[in-house]
Amino acid sequence: MKEELGTDMEKDAKRTEPITGSGKKHRSYTRRLVQLYAALLYNANLKGFIDGHIYSGSLKSVCVPGFNCYSCPGAIASCPLGSLQNALNASGHTAPWYMLGILALFGVVLGRTVCGWLCPLGLIQELLHKLPVPKIKKSVWTRRLSYLKYVLLVVFVIAIPIWFGINKGLPYPGFCKFICPAGTLEGAVGLLQNEANATSFYQLKILFTRKWVIMLVIGLACAFCYRTFCRFLCPLGAIYGFFNRFALTLVKVDPDRCNGCGLCVRRCQMDVKHVGDHECISCGKCMESCAQGAISIKAGSITLAGPVSGKNADPEPVIQRRRKIGRIIWGAAIAVLLFALVWFNWIEPSREKAGQVKQEENQTAASGTRQTENAASAIETDSESEMKDSSAQAFPVKQEENQAAASGTRQTENAASAIETDSEGASQDSSAKADSKSEEQESSALDDSQAGEEAAIHTTGAAADRLTDQAASGKTGTKVGDILPDFQTDLLGGGEFHLADYRGQVVILNFWAITCAPCIEELPYYEELKEEQPEVEILAIHHRVGAKKAEDFLADKGWDHLDFALDSKEKGIYTLLEASDALPQTIVLDKDGRVIYNAQTPLTLEQLKELVKQGL
Repeated sequence: MKEELGTDMEKDAKRTEPITGSGKKHRSYTRRLVQLYAALLYNANLKGFIDGHIYSGSLKSVCVPGFNCYSCPGAIASCPLGSLQNALNASGHTAPWYMLGILALFGVVLGRTVCGWLCPLGLIQELLHKLPVPKIKKSVWTRRLSYLKYVLLVVFVIAIPIWFGINKGLPYPGFCKFICPAGTLEGAVGLLQNEANATSFYQLKILFTRKWVIMLVIGLACAFCYRTFCRFLCPLGAIYGFFNRFALTLVKVDPDRCNGCGLCVRRCQMDVKHVGDHECISCGKCMESCAQGAISIKAGSITLAGPVSGKNADPEPVIQRRRKIGRIIWGAAIAVLLFALVWFNWIEPSREKAGQVKQEENQTAASGTRQTENAASAIETDSESEMKDSSAQAFPVKQEENQAAASGTRQTENAASAIETDSEGASQDSSAKADSKSEEQESSALDDSQAGEEAAIHTTGAAADRLTDQAASGKTGTKVGDILPDFQTDLLGGGEFHLADYRGQVVILNFWAITCAPCIEELPYYEELKEEQPEVEILAIHHRVGAKKAEDFLADKGWDHLDFALDSKEKGIYTLLEASDALPQTIVLDKDGRVIYNAQTPLTLEQLKELVKQGL
């Protein structure tokens, strides 16, 4: 009897014995490689870390599934959570169907598998948890705290952006602004560590200090508690958690194989009540605990990872076929990654540079044509003016000749015949003097006309070559003391802005975006300055990302004195003028076109007036 009992206990122990061996190691390495792959693919713009600029190409309008800050120098696409806040901020009374559709697509296809496999922030948390410090085990309290992320979702991601968008007309992504550790680490630190953004340190105020402390606290907590941010604070995980019940890709349990031991739940480091609930991130660690081989990761009816050893393990041919398919998928994925690295770091920058050179050539040609037309017009105008002056001077001479001739005739008729010969001689002398006087006047008028024409040519030519002379006398660039490169662009509402047309005036270029709250707060100062000093030219250039919404935003603002332009990838004004992605940025030019101020910081009306005074 004792022998039978002992045998039964041994069988129970075997049924609950975790799977070990190559299968466990293979799954662990595979997931870590996928996490690293996703982090590198999301941030394939490696040159952004070198030059300190945010990628703003066409892909920035697309969202990646995982949590990755838009402002990271390497980011090639947008963060879904930040995009959702911006969409809600600008939606007014209309639902942001595009972003809701994108999130629904990711949720239905992947669910919280995104958190376990495709989120760079999740990878960072897991690496921090490997630090050798005491660990906090999950409990009823951690389970209750896991609902905090739903509160943050409602308040910071939904309520605050909508309220500020409707009532204030200001972009206010609450979670990104006050909490997001990814924005602090990837965005702020990623940009500010580069010397190119040294003038952006004005942003390091109390708000940044608070976010820096929040990031450090979360990072420290991750060392003690597994995936602290993911479990308690991440609103994106809360959104994907809603889809876990019917997501196509998820960890699933085969009820015919499961014996209900519950070991998978007890050993899970997330706060799950059962495999696949709204807290499950499909990491697959529960498969290592299941001795029954009842757990697998599936995408619909396709098994992505299943039991490879122990009871109910998949047949060896099935395992080999799955691994062969996995190698093919990895080969395709590596090809995609290599293409992305080459494209974003070599091909696209070369194309942009070539487009910029062509744009500069076109602007130079257009500038030369305009200057030639102005010179010809000025010469024609001056010639007409000199001809009128010459005619006006010649008219009195002709009148004097006619009067002299009439007087001579009367004298000749009244004179005696005795002095007729002398009278004729006197008349000839008088006529000769009059002719001589007329010739002198006409010659003087022609000389004056020719001198005036030559002066007009000289003056207009000097005006036409003004930019060339300035470029020769000083370095062309965007730093203080440089001559700012010439450019032209279309204005909102019609018309064209050509920098060369405003030589001799103080010019202010303001770079802004509707997603930049400090930008919108300072724009009224520019409007007031332009109203007070109309001789100052002010051009506000909207960032090329999200520029389509700028027209709608400006429609009811009443800023009628300012000139507005929208940048685009084709126009490339930001690239040409080396404008930063840290907004707002202001460039002030003096009357000679030299840069006297260039910095990324909001300005007050008093500061603007002082800069104009310096420019004058």
